[in-house]
Amino acid sequence: MKSTRRLWLPFAVSMLALGLSGCLSGSGGSSSSNSSKPDLSLAVLSSSADQVSGGDVLITIQGDPALLEEEMDQLEFWINDQTVAPSRLRVRNNQLEVLLDGLETGDNRLELQHKKHGRLDQLDLVNYPIGGPIFSGPQQYPFVCSTVQELGKQPLVDTDGEMGYPVLDEGGNQIGLSKDCAIESFVEFKYYSSATNDYKPLPADGSRPADLATTSLTDGRTVDFIVRQEFGTINRFIYSFATLANLGDQHDTASTANWNGRLLFHFLGGVAIGHSQGRMDNRALVPEVLGKGYAVIYSTANRTSTHYNLQLAGETALMVKEHFTKRFGVPDYTVAIGGSGGGIQQYVFAQNHPGLLDAGVPQYSYPDMVTQIIHVGDCELLEHYMDVTDKQNAKWRLTENRSLLIGFNSEEDYPDPLADAKAMLGFSTAPGSNECLPAWRGLTPLVMNPHYGQARNQEHMQPPGIMDSVEWSHFDDLRNIYGTTEDGKLRPMFDNVGVQYGLRAFVDSEITAEEFLKLNEEIGGWKDPSEMVQESFPFLGSEADVLAGRIAFDPWSRANMNLSNGTSPAPRTTGDTVAFNAAYSAGMVFDGQLDIPMIDWRHYLEEVLDMHNSHQSFSGRQRIRNKMGHSDNQVIWFTDARPTIARADTPRQDRPRPRDEFDQSWMALDVLHEWVMNIKANPDVSVAENKPALAVDSCFDHQGQLIERGDDVWDGIIDDQPLGACAELFPTYTTSRMEAGGPIEGSIFKCALKPVATALADGTYGSWEPNPTQIARLEAIHPDGVCDYSQPDQGRPQS
Repeated sequence: MKSTRRLWLPFAVSMLALGLSGCLSGSGGSSSSNSSKPDLSLAVLSSSADQVSGGDVLITIQGDPALLEEEMDQLEFWINDQTVAPSRLRVRNNQLEVLLDGLETGDNRLELQHKKHGRLDQLDLVNYPIGGPIFSGPQQYPFVCSTVQELGKQPLVDTDGEMGYPVLDEGGNQIGLSKDCAIESFVEFKYYSSATNDYKPLPADGSRPADLATTSLTDGRTVDFIVRQEFGTINRFIYSFATLANLGDQHDTASTANWNGRLLFHFLGGVAIGHSQGRMDNRALVPEVLGKGYAVIYSTANRTSTHYNLQLAGETALMVKEHFTKRFGVPDYTVAIGGSGGGIQQYVFAQNHPGLLDAGVPQYSYPDMVTQIIHVGDCELLEHYMDVTDKQNAKWRLTENRSLLIGFNSEEDYPDPLADAKAMLGFSTAPGSNECLPAWRGLTPLVMNPHYGQARNQEHMQPPGIMDSVEWSHFDDLRNIYGTTEDGKLRPMFDNVGVQYGLRAFVDSEITAEEFLKLNEEIGGWKDPSEMVQESFPFLGSEADVLAGRIAFDPWSRANMNLSNGTSPAPRTTGDTVAFNAAYSAGMVFDGQLDIPMIDWRHYLEEVLDMHNSHQSFSGRQRIRNKMGHSDNQVIWFTDARPTIARADTPRQDRPRPRDEFDQSWMALDVLHEWVMNIKANPDVSVAENKPALAVDSCFDHQGQLIERGDDVWDGIIDDQPLGACAELFPTYTTSRMEAGGPIEGSIFKCALKPVATALADGTYGSWEPNPTQIARLEAIHPDGVCDYSQPDQGRPQS
């Protein structure tokens, strides 16, 4: 009891001495009297009250500042009927922050008690272990640790069972197994070298390196560029907190002297199927923002080359920010940055977890991952059709014609690396490539085939062969969300029933009626995951293995396709409606809710057939408009990365990498800072009404110089207006489903069907007047009807 009072009294005095009478929300004079109960209440700062983790919580007291000063020495905190002393008390940004520990796992009751008046307020808290989970469901096993490879730290022994990652002592002798890969947190100090423009370890003796760079903070101060980087594990994944520090700071001191109050969460991309703790990345120390005074946080769970379970990733992001906040204090705001899957996380988390982020810079973004399966799953089907099934058709030997079916850009001077092998084995080929080849080849088996996959360092796992039990598919990785069938099978999320491939090209007379019918008769679909077999070359083995007959040549994964038997149309694939419903309900689909500022930025990479195709920004924009009626909170910026005329004669492989061009991200962060501060200053008006002048759609040249900006620069992409200035300079392309009549938002898992007779009558086929034989073929291809894209996704839960 007395320890609590001794902590509080000096703090109350310091508040008065520092003139912090406005430290709490509320206004007006003291309303306390000897007979009235003080009007003070509790609020959690570090997380939601029902999602606390790690046994401690950061809270504040709300009420009249003068009243708090008057009653300070009469207040106590109780947790589960026991008095507790705060482990830290301070004022930050005119707000009292109180760190309390001692929470039990599960339900807890936190009370603000007054010595005379009794309980003033109560909060019900739910505390979870630091290792999780909170809401993502049963954790995935086996789970491959990476702390040894990434940090040089052995994980903690945590199981007496036979499954886990081997833990070694300093002599290299195994002392046990780790199932969940936890480590004790630790701190490293680094400095930025003016000689090498990179980070180096700060000397342990406290001496000042001769090449220690200085950096200018956003408040104008110039300080030494020294970084404190803390590592540990949260929710089983490795986290990093990076902040500026001073020479002589101690490892256990979380200095905030050089922190500008801004928190940047760095999300990263890639594609993986889980069962791994993941990898660190030097972007957790991004100097462009650390050097200005930002704090930067990162977790291997928020790198989609670890897994693509965005429910688990969102849970971990909440926990990582929670623990940063408890360590350093409440940030002024949190902004995110990250490309590809790092951009997806920003859109999905903004939708699913309001308050986690205040703004974001999604780079090379897609709206989400799971709806990319819809059209990317068509890539190999269509390439196989053109290369194998219809190989006698000279039309497919012209590279640009492949876009008629696939939609993505095609380039003559970007050769298919397997072209010679295809030709030698008697398959058709084209001199160039469609984006499907360099960008997406292999992604379908990675996502769909339960036999094709692995985790880095899995060879260390015990018992030997334990990883053979893993079903390596996205559908298993999200088993907690999608579930399984009654007989334990995975629920596939690819559906092409009713899809009329090449419909737009047919209506536009780019392909004939016979080509259209043959394509849709023989395109087929994908087998159920339970029927799939292991992949062949080029995914496994070598060309020598192919020539020796030890492995098949199958870059299309045709062994896992449903193909025609020669007498009837090839079976299409029916996706699992339960899985589709679950993807929506769990927020794995970005459905367009965007209540924070976003500057969606990308280099324009269409010429190099990069997978981050530029129409994705507008797919997201259309979803936002569908949901909110406007897209004012999203700004789209493109920066050109195409080779200039001066580089036209340089071989492609010798040209600068496109992403080495000017990076507009740091400009975006500055614009977002102004935007967020406007919102804070003017909370009664909308996000869009707080836009600064530069928060507007724009395009830039490869040196970062403005080409054009304005509300109309992207006209003509998702509307019927003439092409805007940027839209004309930066052409966007389509997808296979758009070429089949689908919308740009690309989120129709399972289309509504209409009878073939209705499609013939309503103009679906333009001016085509088929004969009875052609009508019969259409009905045989689509016995249940053809896609009616005027209707909503049949995979969406029905209200």
